[in-house]
Amino acid sequence: MKWNTKTIVLMTMFTAIAVAGSVFVSFPAGVARAYPVQHAVNVIAAVSLGPGPAVGIAFLTALIRILTGTGSLLAFPGGMIGALLAGWLYRNTGRAWTASAGEMVGTGIVASLLAAPYANLLMGASAGALFFLPAFLVSSISGALIGLAITMRLESAGRLPVMSERS
Repeated sequence: MKWNTKTIVLMTMFTAIAVAGSVFVSFPAGVARAYPVQHAVNVIAAVSLGPGPAVGIAFLTALIRILTGTGSLLAFPGGMIGALLAGWLYRNTGRAWTASAGEMVGTGIVASLLAAPYANLLMGASAGALFFLPAFLVSSISGALIGLAITMRLESAGRLPVMSERS
């Protein structure tokens, strides 16, 4: 997979938006806080750049948030699984709503189920399999719908930076 300069610049911009957005936009969602900007960025990046760059953006966002003390280790599975599924579904269907659905299922369901053993192993927290499900669902659904709305608006205005090569 070869990323050109434009792809890397867009990845950097999306990462900056996700990191800054997590500082300014969040709300309580059960046992955790919801950070919908990350999920919105995942959808937009999945549609405009593809699954590889979308996962890279989610990884960098999680890493920066953890290093700056504004995120937890749970940002890794949540962001990356949702971005991967969003990008994969969009690449295979060409429909933005499937990217949004992929973000909801990937983060809201798959990542939330993986978060319990992940939290137990890496964070020393014991939680049942469904413990993170409500918070992950609220966060991913709200963000994925925002991302879908932005993507549709950008597409209709002809301003969505869609790369010709989807990785």
